[in-house]
Amino acid sequence: MKIYFKSLIILFTIIFTSCTDVIDVDVPTSEPRLVIEATIEWEKGTTGNEQLIKLSTSVPYFSSTTNNIVTGASVKITNDADDTEFVFIDQNDGNYINSSFIPVLNEAYTLEVINDGETYIAHETFVPVVDIAEITQTREDGFDSDVLEVNVLFDDPEDEENFYFLKFQKEGDILPELFDISDEFTNGNQMTIFYEREEDEDINQEEFEVGDVVDIEFYGVSEPFYNYIRLLIEQYESVGDPFSTTPVALRGNCTNPSNPDYYAFGYFRLTEVVKANYTFE
Repeated sequence: MKIYFKSLIILFTIIFTSCTDVIDVDVPTSEPRLVIEATIEWEKGTTGNEQLIKLSTSVPYFSSTTNNIVTGASVKITNDADDTEFVFIDQNDGNYINSSFIPVLNEAYTLEVINDGETYIAHETFVPVVDIAEITQTREDGFDSDVLEVNVLFDDPEDEENFYFLKFQKEGDILPELFDISDEFTNGNQMTIFYEREEDEDINQEEFEVGDVVDIEFYGVSEPFYNYIRLLIEQYESVGDPFSTTPVALRGNCTNPSNPDYYAFGYFRLTEVVKANYTFE
């Protein structure tokens, strides 16, 4: 009996071993690119003089590399109207800081980054944002009438084209929820943006409850950035959808004039922002 049992073990071992094939998949890779995180934010009620730009390099999807910061680069922003230059000082950790930046709404600025002999340029206008008129909570404006949602109300200016970007983040969450908004069909009206959370065990998400706190950031943005972030949000939300289109690398506005194919990832934007938080009652 012991011999028979031992023989079965050997037989199954042979079967499973012979049926196991090692498949090597060649994952496409590309040369690392510079990644420029240049979001210049002017929070209402502050001077806006403290600004930060982050530089890093792209890494392959399956890479375990964590030290991809870029140091030793030259970084500056110029106000195109009066040629005032704001030099960002290397902190030797991928961060570049300027403590004397002067934000001027509706004026054009140019970003210049020089790294490894390559010069990257980006142009953008400092975009203002209206105030938040009111923040409320209801159960009526969302997809589920039994679920709490937070509502942000604001008055869109008349006779001008506006684009907005909102971040909602429940305190304790790792990532925010992003919204891109255009006033194409609501120009000059009061607009309401709601954010609700439905229970989802797959991502460990629960509905809002009394006492939950939501941090809100409300930005005015340019049309090019609106188009960029809209595509980025669409790609993010389609992850796991077998019927979605294949994601592609999104090009921001950081160009390389002398070597156009070697552009940088990331985006240079200047935006006024209103920050608030809401506690559910």
